[in-house]
Amino acid sequence: MASLWEYANPKKFIDTTDKVLPWVSVLAVLCLATGLIWGFFFTPDDFRQGSTVKIIYLHVPSALMAINAWIMMLVASLIWVVRRHHVSALAARAAAPVGVVMTVIALATGAIWGQPMWGTWWAWDPRLTSFLILFLFYLGYIALWEAIENDDTAADLTAILCIVGSVFALLSRYAVLFWNQGLHQGASLSLDKEENVADVFYFPLLVSIAGFVFLFIALVFLRTQTEIRARRMRALLARDRMEA
Repeated sequence: MASLWEYANPKKFIDTTDKVLPWVSVLAVLCLATGLIWGFFFTPDDFRQGSTVKIIYLHVPSALMAINAWIMMLVASLIWVVRRHHVSALAARAAAPVGVVMTVIALATGAIWGQPMWGTWWAWDPRLTSFLILFLFYLGYIALWEAIENDDTAADLTAILCIVGSVFALLSRYAVLFWNQGLHQGASLSLDKEENVADVFYFPLLVSIAGFVFLFIALVFLRTQTEIRARRMRALLARDRMEA
């Protein structure tokens, strides 16, 4: 555990992620290309949903990462609150725009998938509603960071917002368990083998999810490095103004 906290040092974090980032990026490209091409071009149409079901290779991974990105932000925010490590706060900030994009992809693909299945682009289903609220929390989180000049104060307030928003992240994941009513189907993937989609869709979906995971890690590493350097620049500019 002691060695883990070494990466709270900005220089150590940048040096390490510089070495890891190329490998993670290559894995992201390979898994995404393999999973999406395999899924869209080499799997059959579903006997009920037809070719529409193939949007699962975008919708499920993006929805999964939208929720897990917020959970990652929560963990990083809690580390900031407890240990006051700036890298963790900046990592949470860096993950937010990536999470927003994942949420938008999930909402858009969900609407495209839902329209022919439900006969409507949107329904106030418990899972969809909580997911939309999570999207609004993402926007509020980013806006709060931008609205406050002092980084430490912004990190404190956004950490509180992140804790509150985690309720809707969990609801987005488990709403179908809390409420039986609703149009949204059950989980596509589960530890219970009987609840998973058919193997012909299951394996390319796993590869697509791996691609989204590696893509998220690569983007968060890259954006966290950018946030660290931007913080250094602000500190240097502030020092120069004081000396002037």
